[in-house]
Amino acid sequence: MLSGPLVNIQQAGMDLYKAIRDLYAEKERLERVIASLEELQRKAEPAQEAGAAGKRRGRKSMSAAERKEVSHRMKKYWEGRRRNAGKLPESETS
Repeated sequence: MLSGPLVNIQQAGMDLYKAIRDLYAEKERLERVIASLEELQRKAEPAQEAGAAGKRRGRKSMSAAERKEVSHRMKKYWEGRRRNAGKLPESETS
């Protein structure tokens, strides 16, 4: 019967072989799970797109009255800015 370092090397090689074999088996299981999840996602996408097509993204449009109100508010804002532009103390202008 063999003993010593040779046995340890053979045993380590067998353990590595088993570990590699187990990892390949796990990889195959993961690939099957990923494939099934991707299939579920593909089946769900048409339903999501149909629901999302009705929704509008971005800002809502303003009515004419809302635009007029914003216009007046901004005119007052800029008028105040122009009026206050000449009133700054000398130390802040340079």
